Amino acid sequence: MSSSFPSFVAKRSVAKIPLVGLISKCLGCVYVQRESKSSDFKGVAGVVTDRVHEAHRNKSAPMIMLFPEGTTTNGDYLLPFKTSAFLAGAPVVPIILRYPYQRFSPAWDTKTGVRHVVLLLCQFVNHMEVIHLPIYHPSQQEKDDPKQYANNVRRLMVAEGNLILSDIGLAEKRIYHAALNGNNSMPSVLHQKDD
Repeated sequence: MSSSFPSFVAKRSVAKIPLVGLISKCLGCVYVQRESKSSDFKGVAGVVTDRVHEAHRNKSAPMIMLFPEGTTTNGDYLLPFKTSAFLAGAPVVPIILRYPYQRFSPAWDTKTGVRHVVLLLCQFVNHMEVIHLPIYHPSQQEKDDPKQYANNVRRLMVAEGNLILSDIGLAEKRIYHAALNGNNSMPSVLHQKDD
């Protein structure tokens, strides 16, 4: 973040977090509502594509940083990528983030926001490793097929980061969290399978 101050895509609730919300607004963050699959969804993909095109046309335009999994894992797995990050067909810089820890994982996993932040602050130091891979230039075939483009970048990251490819997505993670929280109303979670 500090190297280029990019905008990013985040769930709408990030805008309400003290300080983080203000920073995200100043960076021109694109907010998504995960619970809704209304016309707003295509609007977000369009905004992301426009921002990517603008960053490649105009070097002074802000870059956009995307997390194509749309969620976090324990750091060993790479989940399926959303294709909206690859719709523009522009080159990408794949980056792998790792959070080595001894007691509490900094990756947002199963805790609520406030509890997560309190536990993070209880650790003396929180480490993060950033692995920059070379710029990935898509072939014409990948530009024509964003899903193939996303899958090829994902496979590269799995190989370079010594990660495990997982087909479990955000919908399954929601089911897991609902079960952990004792929520037995799973059908509403099941119907929100993400692309």
